[in-house]
Amino acid sequence: MRMSRDHILTSQAGSLPRPDDLIKANNARESGETTDEAAFQKILEAAVVDVVRRQKQIGIDVPGDGEFGKSMGHKINYRAWWSYCFNRLGGLDLAGPGLYDANVPPKRARPGEVVLANFAERRDRNKFLAVYKEEVTTGPGMAKWPVCVGPVTYKGQDAIKSDIAHFKAALKASGVEEGFMTSVAPASAARFANVYYKTDEEFMFAVGEAMREEYKAIVDAGLILQLDDPAIAENWDMINPEPPVEAYKKFSMVRVEALNHALRGLPEDRIRFHLCWGSWHGPHTTDIPMRDIVDVMLAVKCQAYSFEAGNVRHEHEWTVWEDVKLPDGKIILPGVVSHATNVVEHPDLVAQRILRFTKNVGRERVIAATDCGLGGRVHPMIAWAKLEALAQGAAVASRQLWG
Repeated sequence: MRMSRDHILTSQAGSLPRPDDLIKANNARESGETTDEAAFQKILEAAVVDVVRRQKQIGIDVPGDGEFGKSMGHKINYRAWWSYCFNRLGGLDLAGPGLYDANVPPKRARPGEVVLANFAERRDRNKFLAVYKEEVTTGPGMAKWPVCVGPVTYKGQDAIKSDIAHFKAALKASGVEEGFMTSVAPASAARFANVYYKTDEEFMFAVGEAMREEYKAIVDAGLILQLDDPAIAENWDMINPEPPVEAYKKFSMVRVEALNHALRGLPEDRIRFHLCWGSWHGPHTTDIPMRDIVDVMLAVKCQAYSFEAGNVRHEHEWTVWEDVKLPDGKIILPGVVSHATNVVEHPDLVAQRILRFTKNVGRERVIAATDCGLGGRVHPMIAWAKLEALAQGAAVASRQLWG
């Protein structure tokens, strides 16, 4: 994995705005209006080539495929990073209630237990219920949710093969030496109903074992694998009542163990991990502090760690790295522009945010990135303007660090 040897490298967290023709094609494919797979793949391939070219032109050193292979049939969609795996996993009934379904009775934790409830029971949501009902949207609701009814298997071989082929062709066309592709981590992938496995932990490890095939395919293709795992931080808000921090960390470490088991034997220097507190545009007043879970994050067996650091709820947490030593050889990708606001960050502010981190962990171990994916969360014009500000701010910081 590249490090910032002579300038601050830039990347982003995954999702980028889909072009209208790809959204339309996804919608038609999902609804069954069309079954012309060859035509769809041509649209997808052209879109991936274009999004990589555009990232390079702006100044993104380590681009992604925009998560374009993860279907979005609407311009606003906050869950494509996760829901794509429903169609790549076997053993699921895709027509049932899910963990996020507000109609499913929530699980309540007894004393000493840490148990996930459902989306409707989020403490931040209930604290600001009127706001969530009137102003917070994550895109069209899902009418049906998966339920695990049998042994979990991986059946996404054709899909990941196509995703990899499109992305590698795009990297070659733009002359880019290194790119990353996202895949959902076990703890986040397994947040839906299970009636087959005896425990949630057994179910989660089975999901990890299945998704391992996708992880290995990405690494074997010579790409950087990014594991998306907001569950590590986000689960905190979906447990009622609020648990003790140590109990939550123990609960989360089991999820890290499931991920590390799925990654066994894969080279750490080809893997990065993305942590966030959920990308919906809510108040986030009940987010767990970074300081309380940074050691959990660092327990993931990878080389690089991506996390939110540009929005108003988490920007102050750069100070964590004044006290926490980043292990030797590791890299951080702090978010220095945010999906959470339509205001486009000034390049000088971006540079200031970058320099805070380089002062604490060293310039070569910082790659400037975004808080979360921008696609489906802010207007496309704003998303690309933020990436331009990211690249410009990194250039400002680089001049100060290298002269």
